[in-house]
Amino acid sequence: MNKTLPVLQPICCAPGSPTIDALSAHALASTFKALADPTRVAIVNQLACCEECCVCDLTATSDLAQPTISHHLKVLREAGLITRDRRGTWIYYRVQPEALRLASTVLTPVTETAAAAT
Repeated sequence: MNKTLPVLQPICCAPGSPTIDALSAHALASTFKALADPTRVAIVNQLACCEECCVCDLTATSDLAQPTISHHLKVLREAGLITRDRRGTWIYYRVQPEALRLASTVLTPVTETAAAAT
């Protein structure tokens, strides 16, 4: 005699959980794509620890050549994660806090977000 047990279907999303619109999802995908490289994560981390950095400071703390660092900075800038400010021949970079906050919001469980708001 074969007995079959009923299988409960998993709940995909919690009732009332927020959804993300297609445009925001596309923008966030670009952000995460830019952060998919360990060197770029390290650069964002370094910039997040200071108000701003010159490209020469970033090159000094890396084994990579200045053109390679500049390429990574360009990718991060195009993704909206950092901004730059030219002062004479030097360019200073800083993180865009709102872009990092938005990316982290998507990765934070709803229960933590609600607890932080109270």
